Amino acid sequence: MHIHIYTLFPQMLRDPLGLSILGRAQVNGLLDVSVHNIREFTHDTHHTVDDYPYGGGPGMLMKPEPFFEAVESTLGTTSPGFPVVLLTPQGDTFTQAIAERLATQPAIALLCGRYQGVDERIRQHLATEELSIGDYVLTGGEPAAIVVVDAVARLLPGALGSEEAPAADSHASGFLQHPQYTRPAEFRGWKIPEVLQSGNHQEVERWRREESLRRTFERRPDLLRKARLSENEQRFLERLGWVRDDTRA
Repeated sequence: MHIHIYTLFPQMLRDPLGLSILGRAQVNGLLDVSVHNIREFTHDTHHTVDDYPYGGGPGMLMKPEPFFEAVESTLGTTSPGFPVVLLTPQGDTFTQAIAERLATQPAIALLCGRYQGVDERIRQHLATEELSIGDYVLTGGEPAAIVVVDAVARLLPGALGSEEAPAADSHASGFLQHPQYTRPAEFRGWKIPEVLQSGNHQEVERWRREESLRRTFERRPDLLRKARLSENEQRFLERLGWVRDDTRA
């Protein structure tokens, strides 16, 4: 996979994207990340990338010309055939399902805005979709770009070293992940659940599933509204006090 990132601050991205799993994925040829400096696609002495909004108002907007030229110079003037994503608080909320969809693409492009936002023509005629990583505002799209790259890259086959690892993550199954423990079995008087030392793999898996359901019910009950639950899972949740919303069943 090849990920293109368009930004005013390449230095904010290069170090984080070169470390740990992301760095290894690039070394191993699973991932190629190209960071493009939008300022390099300006043509005036001051490398101007922003201007005042028409109609007045506070702040500055990113101009369309540098963004369009940066993308078209690197990806071509026709549709690249893969997602061109504008990172913005106005976008659809980034989810695990979206990460999984993006991970199937040969490439993606991420556009990082700054200041008060971007010229509307960038949204309408350059980006193919808009994503937000949450209901809050950042100073720019670079932290969001790191989040998207991390979530997508770890899904690439071989990136984690274990094909089963992504499937066990919170949200990958639609539920939060079950509690996990490592050695020692007792620490400061806190013991791990006995079932995890029983050697009974069927019971361990049942415990994990039930604890995953319990944690989801306690922390993110909204996820259960669209979940496909077995009869045993429904009965377990009902014992916890869960009531299925019949209008969503």
